[in-house]
Parts: sequence; structure tokens; C-alpha cells
Amino acid sequence: MKILFLTQIVPYPPDSGPKVKTYHVLRYLAEQGHQVTLASFVRAHEKPALEHLAQFCAAIQPVALQRSRVYDLRAYVAGLQTGLPFLITRDDFPAMRARIAQLASEPFDIIHADQLNMAQYALQFRRARNARAKLVFDAHNAVYEIVARARQTAPFFARPILALEARRLEQYEGGIVSQFDQTLAVSEIDRRALISAAGRDAPIAVIPIAVDCAQLPPVARAAASQNILTVSTLFYPPNADGVRWFLREVLPRVRAQMPNATVAVVGPRPPRDLVELGARDPDHIHVPGYVPDLQPSFARAALMVVPVRAGSGMRVRILEALARGMPIVTTTTGVEGIDAINGEHLLVADESAQFADAVVRLLKNPSEGERLARNGRRLVEEKYDWQVALPKLQAVYQSLCGA
Repeated sequence: MKILFLTQIVPYPPDSGPKVKTYHVLRYLAEQGHQVTLASFVRAHEKPALEHLAQFCAAIQPVALQRSRVYDLRAYVAGLQTGLPFLITRDDFPAMRARIAQLASEPFDIIHADQLNMAQYALQFRRARNARAKLVFDAHNAVYEIVARARQTAPFFARPILALEARRLEQYEGGIVSQFDQTLAVSEIDRRALISAAGRDAPIAVIPIAVDCAQLPPVARAAASQNILTVSTLFYPPNADGVRWFLREVLPRVRAQMPNATVAVVGPRPPRDLVELGARDPDHIHVPGYVPDLQPSFARAALMVVPVRAGSGMRVRILEALARGMPIVTTTTGVEGIDAINGEHLLVADESAQFADAVVRLLKNPSEGERLARNGRRLVEEKYDWQVALPKLQAVYQSLCGA
């Protein structure tokens, strides 16, 4: 099949959740013999990655992207005038619309919109006299739920803004689900949320995010380590909020029982307040920022924490850590969408005292961590390896195109 694949980020290197998901989808489509044209926004630092992606794509159509605070402000005002969510107006660029217009005459079978902000371009393609192509909306998560949940922990002055954005996103997301021929959700929870947004039943297939277990071998961790690792995209507000909560409310409780416990906060572009926390207590909190090779960080750690309090979809960093054989403590929101069982594959706690107790439990009992690590690795091998999870996508394509 000929596929036009629309993405907001260049999905390489696979060093964040959205990139991991999209990268393995492109690999799988290439393996199945599909001809993929990748139309992607490209930031200046992403250009070298296009050469790697060319091995999976018949063609790549890059569109330069450069944002600014002034542009974002204009996009926000445009949303107030049109009623569209900020996340949509922010990514509505004339350059991408011009590129889609150029591609509209090509006989694609599938237009695959990767994430909500690219769905507007798939609809543009259909309107441009090409009704033959089937539209697939690949929902990495139910975006409106992320914003609605973020409102609960946001400062009081931000809550009305987030409430308005959540309502607009729910309406917009439901409309996209209704207009597309097929929607892909990463979990049953997200499927139900998207159906709720649409206000009616809709063709939504559940295909979980996949990782490559062959590239994520179990880690040999340092014996008797008291280092706690957290890895996330730190410029993403829900991730920064969770790490902030852990450092301020959970870590003091851990250190009351384990005075030598340390934390490594790994991830790109950490907010200033997290960097300052590390600067004030460098003996116990290390904030290195982006680390290209995570293997040494995992090897030094006794366990990994994923203290997510707002989100939707699946946490790829949990899947990758399970594949690497890492003991994990997370929240109910963190494990959402993953068929992991509390006490069998990882530990789950939502309140600061209980979360601290779970961390201390694993620091004091390395053998329990090893048991969780073995079970977690097995779970990912059986359900979330890309060769196991992604054949469902081929079935969806064939159903849409009558193959």
C-alpha cells in the first residue's frame, strides 16, 4: 500500500515516548513492504535523523518548524477567536498545508495522522479531491484527559485556562474520531475516553505502544545501590510535575529511613526549579539533563520511579524499564494502559507516604526487586515487543483497503 504518514516530530532517535512509538510503527510498515511517504515537521537539530529514517521510507517530505513565544501567543489568540484548542492552532502552519496540497494528487491508499495535531492535515488531504484514501488517526493518548487531569494539580490561576482547553480538546478530538475511517488507541482506557469524546460508537482499534526487546537487554545493576533513577521528558509539564512531587514530598520520607539514598533526574530540558533543587543538595540529587546513553544510569540504580500524576495513554519509559529488568515504583496513572500487576511486575502507590514506603521496600530488599524485574521483562516480551504488538496494524490497513 502507499501510505502518507504525517508526524509532528522526527521519530529518531527513539529517545522519548512519542518517538519510540512512531519509530517502531515506521519500521514495521517498511518490513511489511508498504511504500511510506513521511511528511514531518523538522526542527534544525532533527535534520541529521532524516538519513536514518530514509531506510524505512520511500520518500521524506520535511517541513521546517521554528516556534517562538510570539508565535505561540498568536496561536492562543487565534484559538480564542475560532474556538479551536491551542494545541491545534499552534501546529497549523502554512508551510505544511502547502506541502499537503502538493501531495494531494498522489494516489495514496492510507493517510496516517500520527497524533492529534496532525489530523487537520489529513482532513485537508481528503478535501483536496482525493476521497479514495482512507484516513487513520493514531491517537497516542486521549489528549483532553491529559489537560483535564493536569488542571487538578495546577496553580489556581491556571485552572480556568486548562479547563477551557480541556473542553475544546474533548470536542475537537471527538470530531476527529467521528470524521476518520479508523482510530488507533494505545489502550482500552483510551478507547473508551475517545468514544466518550465522540459521543457515539466509532471504529477504534487498540494497538499498544511497542518496544524492541532485542535492543533493550536486562541491565546488570550495581549491588547494594541506593540510587533512585527517574527518566522522562522534563520539558513536558506533567512529567516535571511528577518529578517535582517526588523530590519535594516523597524523597524526604525515603531519606528519613534511608539517609544515603540518592536520586538521578535524567531527561532533556529540566525546568529551572528542578536544577536548583539539585544544586542545593548535590550529594543526594543529581540533575544531568539529557543523557544519550541511558545504560550507565540504569546500571547505577537500584530502582526506577515514575511519579506521574497526570497523563493518558501509556508510559513508554515504563515499558523500556521493564524490558531492561528494572524494579519500578509508579502511580496508578503511571501504569495506566499497561497490563502490569501491582506486586507482580512493579509496585504502585499514589500517596507520598505509600510511595516512599514502596521505594524503601525495594531499597531494603534487592531480592524482591529482582523478582519484579524478571516478571516485568517477561511481560514486555509477551505483550509489548514490536513484533508481537504491531501485526494488528497490518490487519487494520487490510480491512480498510479491502485487501
